[in-house]
Order: sequence, then C-alpha cells, then structure tokens
Amino acid sequence: MTFVQLIECRTSRLDEMNRLMDDWLRRTHGRRTATHAVVGRDRSDASHVVEVVEFPSYEEARRNTDLPEAERIFRELAALCEERPTFTGLDVVRDERPAERAVRRFFRALDTAGELPPLNDLLDEDVHSRDPMNPQDTIGLDNARAEFRMWRGAFDFAFTVEDVLAEGDRACARWSWRGTHRGDFLGITPTGRQVAMTGMTLFRFGPTGKITELWWQHDQLGLMQQLGALDELER
Repeated sequence: MTFVQLIECRTSRLDEMNRLMDDWLRRTHGRRTATHAVVGRDRSDASHVVEVVEFPSYEEARRNTDLPEAERIFRELAALCEERPTFTGLDVVRDERPAERAVRRFFRALDTAGELPPLNDLLDEDVHSRDPMNPQDTIGLDNARAEFRMWRGAFDFAFTVEDVLAEGDRACARWSWRGTHRGDFLGITPTGRQVAMTGMTLFRFGPTGKITELWWQHDQLGLMQQLGALDELER
C-alpha cells in the first residue's frame, strides 16, 4: 500500500531549506526510496511550510529513514525551523495517478529478489512487448514473463526510474539499469562483468488499467560492447 509522509514546520528560511533538500537529494541519489515529493507554502501564513513525500509502502519509508544521512538532514532541517517539525504518516486509500504508479511497480517487480512475481495484476493477458533486441515481438503474458526471466537469469540487476511522464492511457519512463553478468545471455557465457545501460519504455494501458503494450528502447550496442561481444569486430 502506498504510504505518504506529511512534514510540517514553521520557517522564514525557505531558501536555505531548499538548498538543504538539494544536498539530501545529491547525497542519497540511487538509494532513497521516495517516489515523489512536493513542498508547499501556506498562502495565508508564509511561515507555514508543508512537504508531502510519497513512498511505495510504509516499509520503503522506513528504509528511507534508515539511510545514514537521514539523522543529519533532520537535525539541520529542525535548526531552520522556528519549532520542531511534525510528521504524519498516511496510508493512501485513493490515488488519481494510476499509470505512473503502475509503471514504477512494474520496474520494481522486474528486479525484485527471489521468484519473478506473476505480474498478472500489472500486465494484460494479451500484452504486446516490442524490444529491438528481439527479431519478433513478444505477445502474451506467459511469453513476456519468459523474456523477463531470461534477463533475470543472465544478470543480477536493478533499475532506477529517473522520470515518468503519464497522460491518458500512455506513460513513458526514462530509466537506468546496472547489473552483473551471471548467466548465459544471447550465447555469451557468464563474464562476471559489471554492466550498465540506459533506456526508455513507452507503456499503453487498457480499460482495466493493466499494461497492454510496451515499446523498449535501450543502449543494446553499449551493453554488448561491455560484455566483450564486439571485441573481435573492433580488432
């Protein structure tokens, strides 16, 4: 269940607070678990500042709180406030941004540890996936799962979703990906190499809210080069 943290404080030093939050974002890039944050100032009381921070779940919010930098940032935040900030934790019971949420859940499901989740709550039974690495499109939930398992069998990897833009029944995600080559991949035996890739995925959603189509674009040439598959050609 999505979890939201509401942080309220009184301060006349909003510019300093913004610089402090920018520093927090730089120091925790790739490790913080918040998916979205908004800071607002009360129109009727300029000293009343509210931040709304969204997490995939309460457990992910706890992970964010446990980051080594969290205690320091709280102390410095409190020093900028006229009184101690207050924190309110909220379980989200209604959400008007289902497409963005589904996209983020999808990428978390792909790199989750253990068995690949069924994905039937995210993907339509007749989902259609287009990837330039494949000579043919992947059609159907079972075939899509098989393709994802192939990647998971070849690499220990994690996605970082950099941006999500959603409008109507479409959404687009810009992501980065890092992995370790642990298994056979397109005929390349395990190398143990650390590899990285960037890409974008376009999603279309059906009337039930499930993903019906995916279009993948990623740096496949760069990945093959990192795996040594182009060494002979470059000699």
